[in-house]
Amino acid sequence: MDKHHFFRDTWAEINLDDISKNVQSFKKHLPDDKIMAVVKANGYGHDAYQTAVTALESGAEYLAVAILDEAIALRKRGISAPILVMNRIRPEYVNLAAENELSITVFHKEWIHEAISYMKETNLTLNLHIKLDTGMGRVGIKDEEELLDMASLIDKSSNLHFEGIFTHFATADEWDSALFDEQTKRFKNQVETLKKRGFAPPLIHCANSAASLRKVKGPFNLVRLGISMYGLAPSMEIKKALPFPLAEAFSLHTRLIHVKKLMPGDTVSYGATYTAKEEEWVGTLPIGYADGWQRRLSPGASVLIDGERMPIIGRICMDQCMVRLSNRKEVGELVTLIGRQEDERIEMDEVAALANTINYEIPCLISSRVPRVFVKNGRISENMNVILNF
Repeated sequence: MDKHHFFRDTWAEINLDDISKNVQSFKKHLPDDKIMAVVKANGYGHDAYQTAVTALESGAEYLAVAILDEAIALRKRGISAPILVMNRIRPEYVNLAAENELSITVFHKEWIHEAISYMKETNLTLNLHIKLDTGMGRVGIKDEEELLDMASLIDKSSNLHFEGIFTHFATADEWDSALFDEQTKRFKNQVETLKKRGFAPPLIHCANSAASLRKVKGPFNLVRLGISMYGLAPSMEIKKALPFPLAEAFSLHTRLIHVKKLMPGDTVSYGATYTAKEEEWVGTLPIGYADGWQRRLSPGASVLIDGERMPIIGRICMDQCMVRLSNRKEVGELVTLIGRQEDERIEMDEVAALANTINYEIPCLISSRVPRVFVKNGRISENMNVILNF
């Protein structure tokens, strides 16, 4: 393990080849649209930098993050591609954003006035994307007059450039949704209103992964790929009717660190919630809820050892958990918590269902103390250990 720059027997493996395949599949699926790869939240737990590089190499033209810090971190790593910050930044940071050639989301007229005042003594230009609220109810403009006022303010400023307009769907992952249709209609109408007044931002986008898979039609020229770029379906409804296969890029592994025989009546873990009914072998794994392997996954979750499913027993601890073995195993045996062994597979969706959540949340919760190993061109290309800073 030393050669991989981490010293614990737990790691996540990120298959960059799978991410590349997914981006290329979307390029074929939507040949007329530009692709914005969404790498917020550390690339949904897959690593923002590695994902960004892979997506750009595979045909994506733009990147998107949630916060200014994420965008600057990518710039510091040498990423020069256009980056959209999709959340609000404080107006006093507009010059920093402009210096880093970032695109910023705006949805308040007052914010534009403040931005202009902060930039009045510079010759920098800041790209802006106006966010519309067409039904998500989170952030965005709803009023048509405010939209036109904002577009006019941006147009009149020598420091601001109206680069894009976008919205976000609330129910694109549901096949029969009146709200999805209504949001699409509202967005088209707002774009048409701008066009009639002479405003034509070059980037018009509303399609997330679900809408992209559904090939939503309209005056749009860019799609934002998030969850499906990582090989995960936006919902079980969409998963049943994918237009092309998605390659799940994230897998999670550990090794047995202790094996023991339990006798009838022996108990396991906090609260003694598991009691052996007969003689059985139990293994201990060095992963727990501090690593993002949630306490709620037991009882119910299984792991793979020698291609066979074996159940987690007792409560998952902060740093360890226990599994019931089918027979005696050796310390050091490979254990897969998410991923494939031989003909058996544990998908992210299965883990999410057990945790009563969505697949998005599972890789995001795998903490930074779990090293990431990156596979590219079929071999380990690099690895990352945040704790040891390499």
